[in-house]
Amino acid sequence: MRNISILPADTYSVINKTVINDTDKKIVSMLYQPIIGFAAVSLYFTLLDDLDKSELMSEDQTHHHLMATMQLKLEDIVIAREKLEGVGLMKTYLKKGSINNYVYAVYSPISANDFFNHPILNVVLYNNLGKKEYEKLLNYYKIPRLNLKDYEDITCNFDDVFTSVRGNALEMNEDITKRDSNNIEINKGIDFNLLLSSIPDNNLTEKTFNKETRELINALSFAYNLSTLDMQNLVRDSINEKGLIDKTLLRKSCRDYYQFDNNGNLPTLIYNKQPDYLKKPTGDTSKWARMVYAFENLNPYQFLKAKYKGAEPTDRDKRLIESLLVDQKLNPGVVNVLIAYVLKINNEQLKKSYVETIAGQWKRLNIETVEEAMKITEKEHKKLKKAIAEKSTKSQTTSKKIKENTSVPAWFNQEKETETPTETDREAFDELDKILQELV
Repeated sequence: MRNISILPADTYSVINKTVINDTDKKIVSMLYQPIIGFAAVSLYFTLLDDLDKSELMSEDQTHHHLMATMQLKLEDIVIAREKLEGVGLMKTYLKKGSINNYVYAVYSPISANDFFNHPILNVVLYNNLGKKEYEKLLNYYKIPRLNLKDYEDITCNFDDVFTSVRGNALEMNEDITKRDSNNIEINKGIDFNLLLSSIPDNNLTEKTFNKETRELINALSFAYNLSTLDMQNLVRDSINEKGLIDKTLLRKSCRDYYQFDNNGNLPTLIYNKQPDYLKKPTGDTSKWARMVYAFENLNPYQFLKAKYKGAEPTDRDKRLIESLLVDQKLNPGVVNVLIAYVLKINNEQLKKSYVETIAGQWKRLNIETVEEAMKITEKEHKKLKKAIAEKSTKSQTTSKKIKENTSVPAWFNQEKETETPTETDREAFDELDKILQELV
């Protein structure tokens, strides 16, 4: 994603790259919405409504029009647009100028059959809905089976009905509307050279790793967060006697591998990076700016793994991060600051109740950017240091008053009110001032 600042005055037009029917709209609402959310689906239908009567191309509109129509902030519309792009429902093109102009190309959803067999979308739909709701949808789209065993096929062929005779010359025209869906693209894929080197040559044929199979392997590795090394044995064990990869077996093997490591759970999708419109402009080379950049450009999993000196974070910590992103809906960069903050003041431990209490406070304060999160940690830490300094010089009665002082954040008292600060605590508090200068 390019770091482009979008303004309400910037214009856009919509191009219909497909033919959208009622079945398509139902697929978007029933199958895509549990994954990309209501705002993204609402944007999809709003863009379709902007099309002219021929349903081919819209007039230019401003993004203020979208904001007014959808009653959403522009940044929320950008996130919704990116989700639509991610799942292949639209593409975006930009022409820069004094007023930037965007072209939004809208595509059809994939068919229900393709959706329920997609290596990513199907798994995430199941996880987000749960077994009962998923099976309801699956049954809705199942084709009734009719036993035609005792029937004879008497359907006419084309040449049984029509005869070719001389007619007028006709030029072929390709600029005709047609149903067109857009593939999901994944930038980070498997190292196929490494994968191929791990498989004996006598097990391979020219068709073993054709385009379709490579796309499946990339999709499965993304969906189940599997590295090239993870995929080696799974792929090797899925090659049949003809030297072809059994796609059904590979899907099952990847799913079983993931569930074994994740207590039977299946993966879901999250909007996993700090949105560009919430990032600090580049160019500043100060220590503060470098720390902001690190928080903004690492996802929370990468950041936590770096804090653990490259070791794999525990499943418990990974679930906690997912909860902050999905349930608390904190932005990824903000989650990074929260992780760093709590590790510093809580003896390198991520206690769930402690983290969630701070997260709740930040959510109520509408902390959205990395800099906002960093500034509030500094502010709270200064209060904390002042309270500890006073506590070390006053009587027990005075200490009790400090505990009850509302200037000390509630989430600090919940964890620390019965503890006497140790020398280690003091060192940690002193070091907290430096945390924002530490690059990962």
